[in-house]
Amino acid sequence: MAEKNQEYPFAPANGYTRSDQESGGLLAEELKRKKKIKIAIYVVAFVIFQVIVITAFSLTVMKVKTPKLRLENIQLQTLTTNASNSPSFDGSFSTQVRVKNTNFGPYKFEATTLNFNYGGATVGQVVIPKGKAGMKSTKKIDDVTVVFSSTQLPNSAELGSELTAGTLTLSSSARMNGKVELMLIMKKKKSINMSCTITIDVAQKTVKSLQCQ
Repeated sequence: MAEKNQEYPFAPANGYTRSDQESGGLLAEELKRKKKIKIAIYVVAFVIFQVIVITAFSLTVMKVKTPKLRLENIQLQTLTTNASNSPSFDGSFSTQVRVKNTNFGPYKFEATTLNFNYGGATVGQVVIPKGKAGMKSTKKIDDVTVVFSSTQLPNSAELGSELTAGTLTLSSSARMNGKVELMLIMKKKKSINMSCTITIDVAQKTVKSLQCQ
């Protein structure tokens, strides 16, 4: 008995071509998606970096701090005191005035009057000329001579008691006005308030202590 010939359909010559094209298209889309994700990550990272840099710059370089005004190295030159019924004092000393500027720009200050007081009354004054404390530096004004006297003071039992105890306490105050310049374009007004207490040893004719705020 003759065998019947079975016919089988031939697979198309390009049976896998469509599948390869689809796979290739999906791969290309996946690569594009990953590329976009990477670009987005880089953009976000760059923005965050810029924010950090700007914030750090604002908190350091662009932040304006108030400079400091201080007296240093007081050397008593002359001193005459009287602790009797009419207590009095006359004297002079040399000192160094310091303007400390911690900003990233110079501090230009105006002429400033330093007052020296006893019991709330002025017993001496000295004028510091206008000047400039450079960026991150201290301006030192040397050999400032201060003359003080109780001539304008009313008779004070407190002064007599203090002189008898061997001390003389003076206070010094000042307000310095000026501007801090940043990046040659930004100017910020800054005023300094100084308050110092000077204790003098009358017997030894020396400065016992100096405290400034």
